[in-house]
Amino acid sequence: MNAAPIVELRGVSKRFVRRADLAARLLNLVGAGHRDEIVHAVDDVSFTIARGEVLGLVGESGCGKSTVGRLVADLLRPSAGAVRIKGEDPSRARPGPEGLAVQMIFQDPFSSLNPRKRVRDLVGEAPLAHGMVRRDGLADHVAATLARCGLDPAYAGRFPHQFSGGQRQRIGIARALAVKPEILVCDEAISALDVSIQAQIVNLFMDLRDELGLTYLFISHDLGVVEHVSDRVLVMYLGRIVESAPAEELFAAPQHPYTRALLGEVPRLHRRKLAFAQVKGEIPSPLDPPSGCHFHPRCPHAVARCAAERPVLKQIAPGRLAACHLV
Repeated sequence: MNAAPIVELRGVSKRFVRRADLAARLLNLVGAGHRDEIVHAVDDVSFTIARGEVLGLVGESGCGKSTVGRLVADLLRPSAGAVRIKGEDPSRARPGPEGLAVQMIFQDPFSSLNPRKRVRDLVGEAPLAHGMVRRDGLADHVAATLARCGLDPAYAGRFPHQFSGGQRQRIGIARALAVKPEILVCDEAISALDVSIQAQIVNLFMDLRDELGLTYLFISHDLGVVEHVSDRVLVMYLGRIVESAPAEELFAAPQHPYTRALLGEVPRLHRRKLAFAQVKGEIPSPLDPPSGCHFHPRCPHAVARCAAERPVLKQIAPGRLAACHLV
């Protein structure tokens, strides 16, 4: 019998509404027809993450990846559907360690750190506030956490601006680990770093997974990194999951037309003579998404049904799901 998933999203949607301003409402009195602007950031998304799994989430910018990460981390509340962390609604978690099970690593390692606080305060503030350590043991706790993330504990008195980008990201990771989480949401956590530093941070994530038994939601547009670190991959397009598969199988034989187009942009050494071809067209606006399959305006295989009927994310092979009428 399979163990219960540590993360579960069921039919989750997130809409951001911008109300019509006063001028627009006044113009509506004479029939102008101004409407509230509704961004459909996440549209009926369901998936699970098993304990200890690394789940990669990929897609073009603006597809809703970061919003999904913030929903899992309880930084946003869903407009519809349910998010469950260890079977519980995270918004109802009691103060203390249970409410800190999910922590987030952000893209920009500088703007996510308070520039006025020293490293010892950035890393030590949360565990102290939540009663996870006593004040007389805080310095040792901070030192051990920094060392675990590859930082010299002697630097605990410094400010974020005194560190390189890679070191600042390690501080962000240490801040998250200080409250002993079980799940890390990595939102483009390496994209702002130099390539050589990216490899170091990825290796750190994998070492922490082995050492602490962490579970990851790894959000990235870097498909090469996702292929390397993930056990399973979700492909997202305009707020919807269009394909899900074990990483090795997805990269070897993508099924959804969008996934094939996306992976076709990844450079490979064995395909030196292959001409580069990007995904045709621009991703539509989430303010006014296309009918039916969201990808149909850009899909070279689209038929009339694709524009009229939304495809269901269904199993096409053991462990593999795709949302396409033609698969």
